Amino acid sequence: MTAVALSAPASRYESPELVDFNAPAIRAELTPAAVTSMIRLAEQWSLSTERMCSLLGGISQSTWYAWKNSPPAELSVDQLTRVSYLLGIYTALHSLFRGALADEWISRPNTNELFNGVAPVDVMIGGGIVALAQVRAHLDGSRGGL
Repeated sequence: MTAVALSAPASRYESPELVDFNAPAIRAELTPAAVTSMIRLAEQWSLSTERMCSLLGGISQSTWYAWKNSPPAELSVDQLTRVSYLLGIYTALHSLFRGALADEWISRPNTNELFNGVAPVDVMIGGGIVALAQVRAHLDGSRGGL
């Protein structure tokens, strides 16, 4: 398999290169880091296996445990999209909040109209990729669109 060179923008003012999740080589390259990141994210956010599996599109718990032992060859487009949103949410939260609140925020009931008194993680689980995108946009907007 040929390695695919992915690069970050030179500055925050430069648009990032779009990544084609449909390309098997891209998915294969991104999968190990994506799975490792989700394992760490689940720990940081104190998510149960059931919640983490739901955030990743309803994978089975046995699949999650298998991934923890050995990442699959490649995640699906849907799964990588979810990982991308979740990592963006994590980054935004750590830009907005200091200390434990950055990781606790997703599990706390929220009065913002997007959440209507429900914890953001429950909104994301119930609303799928659309809700992940909305939460990410909400947080990015809160931090000035960075």
